[in-house]
Amino acid sequence: MSRASVVTKNTTHADDEGLADAVRQVSAVRGRGLRRSFLVGAALLAAVVVMFGVSLSFGDMVMPIGKVVATLFGGGDGGSQFVVLELRLPRALLAVLVGVGFGLSGAVFQTVLRNPLASPDLIGISAGASAVAVTAALLFQVSGLALSASALTGSLVAGAVIYLLAWRQGVAGQRLVLIGIGVGMGLSSIVWYVMARSEVTDAQEAFRWLAGSLNGRSWSQVWPMLIALGLLVPLTVLAAHALRPLQLGDDAAAGLGAKVESGRLALLLCATALAGVATAAAGPVGFVAFVAAPIARRLVPGRGAALPQAALTGALIVLVADFAAQHALPSVQLPVGVVTSIIGAPYLLLLLARANRVGSGG
Repeated sequence: MSRASVVTKNTTHADDEGLADAVRQVSAVRGRGLRRSFLVGAALLAAVVVMFGVSLSFGDMVMPIGKVVATLFGGGDGGSQFVVLELRLPRALLAVLVGVGFGLSGAVFQTVLRNPLASPDLIGISAGASAVAVTAALLFQVSGLALSASALTGSLVAGAVIYLLAWRQGVAGQRLVLIGIGVGMGLSSIVWYVMARSEVTDAQEAFRWLAGSLNGRSWSQVWPMLIALGLLVPLTVLAAHALRPLQLGDDAAAGLGAKVESGRLALLLCATALAGVATAAAGPVGFVAFVAAPIARRLVPGRGAALPQAALTGALIVLVADFAAQHALPSVQLPVGVVTSIIGAPYLLLLLARANRVGSGG
């Protein structure tokens, strides 16, 4: 065998070993990422379960967790069954469902549009639901499921208008966010105009709904929300297959064979519907969609949109905020949106200050 053949063979063998080593390193990193993602998801799920149990146990009548569990499985006396099954359980379940809806919606919006400000409560989606719902309630005395349907319709119409206004041979995230903020401000002015023209007592009820509240919620709000999420969550998971290429940018995604606009439109439609049904169930609970996804992405860095973690984070935020709203002040039940705004507003100010420093070269 010639010297050149020996050198070529050794070089090829070294290249193969280097490639195999690179593959092993990538597999190890991916395995660590999957393990962390699973562990974080399990920890969040455990925290949600614990907080759910705490919500069922505490109130005017404190109940041991064992008695709560027994009541859930058909035991307990009539009083405990009424308190747990009719008063606390639907409220806690609705808190979880609303948090999942807002958390998923915010994660999809922020990932698709690649903008941390792209949240349904900031870009006009929740404002659309509020404008139609308040108008229907105050001017046409709509209530119940019809009111929830009007809120969902308002969010979908607002989303369609924002998307069409932002369309310029495609949709850029920055343009859609700016247009959404402007549309949201216009819709908010409609809300306050309708409230100003209404009776004081009716306007007070509308104001409580606009604050985002779980007070007085019952099974009549839980079942529609559960059915809606049962349809929308699988659709969002299916549409989320387009998220990974879209995160690379439109040109790169198109180069990989992804259908950019149809994929983006499907994701935005799912996110808009999720925000709409959550708003219909509990009102425009502020900042849950805004902060849930960033928290989830920090917990599992490098995992893209982190949709399961964002959903669980949203559920945990609403559960904790609603517990605080019920028990932080004696004999006063605050709207849950007040507590979530206390959490989210400082984060928004921090985000804007950071963007200002970056923009000014600071």
